[in-house]
Amino acid sequence: MAEDARSENSNSAADPLRWRVTLAFILVQVGVLLSLLWKVGFFRDMDLVYRQILLEDTFFPDWLRDAAVLRWAYLSVVCAIVVSILIAHDRVRRLACAVASTGLLVILLHQGAYNDMTFTTSFWCSLWSFWFASRIQRDQSALLLRKAALLARVIGSLMLLGGAVGKWTAEYWDGRVLYDIYFVDRDFWVFHRLRDQFDAQALRGIATWYSRSVVVLETCCGFGMWLLPARPAAFLGVAVFFSIAFFSNVYLFSVLWCLILLSAVGWLVPKQTHRSGRPEPAAGR
Repeated sequence: MAEDARSENSNSAADPLRWRVTLAFILVQVGVLLSLLWKVGFFRDMDLVYRQILLEDTFFPDWLRDAAVLRWAYLSVVCAIVVSILIAHDRVRRLACAVASTGLLVILLHQGAYNDMTFTTSFWCSLWSFWFASRIQRDQSALLLRKAALLARVIGSLMLLGGAVGKWTAEYWDGRVLYDIYFVDRDFWVFHRLRDQFDAQALRGIATWYSRSVVVLETCCGFGMWLLPARPAAFLGVAVFFSIAFFSNVYLFSVLWCLILLSAVGWLVPKQTHRSGRPEPAAGR
């Protein structure tokens, strides 16, 4: 382990891009941690309900109905992520990411949080972190950052496409669903302002175009964002994921913080170089 630490220190000194690799890892881990902590109030209430009301669904095995399993899985994930951020050692980070990914998978399969989107997006970002940590000592930094940004774009595109597919219905296209959810009585600054300025008929029309814009945006980004260059895709991903929560529901940040910071990895990709890793020679030489 001491030899690994010395090797990492020498690699950091020799590789000018090593700080970007480290920052990319920490960004995504912080994003997952923010998503999980944003959910902590809901998780606490859910845990209290679980203690007071026995929920039984025979679809789940006994251990996936046990409230203690859900509670300890959540705490284990949070602790593992904190360890991976604070301890700058590749083996420790790989192990911590493996623990976090396993814990998130348990949460996703548990009766109390089955398929919850916060834990779904966090799980995929945690898998990205495990893959990334396992490649740090194997790949040249510039290549690793390019591959990491591409994988981040693919994950972001899949999340957006999944959201879009669920909205490919007549009810979403004519705005009925989002009108009932947000425009009627949602306690949020955007919808307060709209209700103050427009009557019910106008709000219904705004809801239609708002809903169609969401469907089109998520569909186009889902199919196309992964095809963009790293930096434009990073800007688009951060802007889209942030705006989804900022303009509709602040609680959605529990789903989106990890995707926002995962998208930001694209900004750390260096300018294109030859496959040898050497910068292109200046013209005229």
